[in-house]
Amino acid sequence: MKLLYRFFTLFLVVSFYSASGQTMEDIYAGVEFDMPKVQEPTFPDHSASITDFGAVGNGMHDNTEAFANAINAVAKKGGGKVVVPRGVWLTGPIVFKSNINLHTEAGALIIFSADKSKYPLIQTSFEGLDTYRSQSPISGEGLENVAITGKGIIDGSGGTWRPVKKSKMSPSQWKALVKSGGILSDDENTWYPSKAYEEANKLTQNFNVPPFKTKAEFEAVKDFLRPVMVSFVKCNKLLLDGPTFQNSPAWNLHPLMCENVILRNLTVRNPWYSQNGDGLDLESCKNALVYNNSFDVGDDAICFKSGKDADGRKRGIPTENVIVKYNTVYHGHGGFVVGSEMSGGVKNVMVSKCTFIGTDVGLRFKSTRGRGGVVENIYISDIDMIDIPTEAIRFNMFYGGASPIPEEGQEAMDIGETEAVPVTEETPSFKNIFMKNITVTGSGTAALFQGLPEMKLANVKLEDAVLEAKNGITMIDADQLVLKNVKVMNEKGKTITIYNSSNVSLDHFTYETKTTEAIRILGTGTDKINITNSDIKEDAINQGKEVKKKAVKLK
Repeated sequence: MKLLYRFFTLFLVVSFYSASGQTMEDIYAGVEFDMPKVQEPTFPDHSASITDFGAVGNGMHDNTEAFANAINAVAKKGGGKVVVPRGVWLTGPIVFKSNINLHTEAGALIIFSADKSKYPLIQTSFEGLDTYRSQSPISGEGLENVAITGKGIIDGSGGTWRPVKKSKMSPSQWKALVKSGGILSDDENTWYPSKAYEEANKLTQNFNVPPFKTKAEFEAVKDFLRPVMVSFVKCNKLLLDGPTFQNSPAWNLHPLMCENVILRNLTVRNPWYSQNGDGLDLESCKNALVYNNSFDVGDDAICFKSGKDADGRKRGIPTENVIVKYNTVYHGHGGFVVGSEMSGGVKNVMVSKCTFIGTDVGLRFKSTRGRGGVVENIYISDIDMIDIPTEAIRFNMFYGGASPIPEEGQEAMDIGETEAVPVTEETPSFKNIFMKNITVTGSGTAALFQGLPEMKLANVKLEDAVLEAKNGITMIDADQLVLKNVKVMNEKGKTITIYNSSNVSLDHFTYETKTTEAIRILGTGTDKINITNSDIKEDAINQGKEVKKKAVKLK
């Protein structure tokens, strides 16, 4: 009965968000920082159909030239709408020009060719690094006033590009995939599209970017260089409104160094097993709205980035001034995510009124030594989560590339050493992050707050929250962490474990647990733990011998 009630409640929440018809005043309401009004693109009252340029919607005819000619013709007249009517429109890459609105009508399916020769190598940025990748199915650079609108579906034919692990498919699916071509790894547990892909994968140690210097080296492993499906770079006034984006070769939507970005009313889908199948990666963008969208993807769903390591610090462009509201996330490694490529910084972000259903992690913040960058002024409110298998809230400054749910060959937790190292420009910093009105039910772990020994996770506040989970809250290397009006209901272990953290405040904190010792406090660096107005009793606190006696104050 309890489970039925939980799903019924979430159904009402999701239905309300999707049908409430928010105004722009609703979207901007309650913003805690100086948020500029995001400018929408405008287009001349002119339109042309791709069928006027010889397009045939039978799913077999190559319409690459028709798309290009339609865009060029409309652009020459000052811009307007390029209409994609009902039909199945096979095509190679679509390259935008300024003042173009690609409008997909209901019943329109744009499907990108599986012929990889149509996607030449280009210089770009992927996973925060300057590199070469295959050209994106949809792209535009240095443009103004661009949009993709309507009720159509845009499919990136990602299955022809991606590797697949045997453990992520049913026996019948795996048998069909192997029969379709490609090759198997030596242990026969991974399918690769080609031998070149497998060889490049063996050479790659930096996530999915090969350590090559010359274009010729990249050309030799072109099959491995999966593109993001939608790439807009250095564009101003970008609108995606209405379509379904699905089955991308790598990341799905990737606005990079753009300004005035609006993403709304979208359905973003990838198979759950699609590696690097992120939904949205908003990178080094300024002034953006992300609202009324649905995500069901193979990796992080709504993710903010700003470049990686030295390349990201050299670029030095943060993601800033962003509102994320009224979104629903189903499968994904994280519901809302910052990092791990955040070397240019992320600041002034509002995330509100979102629902996460079964995402691996709910709110996910990740980085590691070497990144540098500052993440600050993040305001999160009114978030509902259900059946999160790992942490509902996770700050991990030792991220090493592992998925939240360990796969074969991965460690359960990618947390590294705990000794401090010198602070340099390569030291990431996460601070001034505020969360309130958070409801979690059926989580694996309520929360993990982990900074670095040399750069504490600083000034983080969780207020008015109810967290139901198997495991409680862990704090490691945190400073000025506040839990106010928080209730934790954990099935096992300690409700709160505090290690090498200081200036921690538990105010009006309540808990339900089966253990008698609910709070464990450890570490020589732990100090100034203040527990006030709480139902925590002294005999419920297990204080390590290395912790100063006066480090904990119970009032």
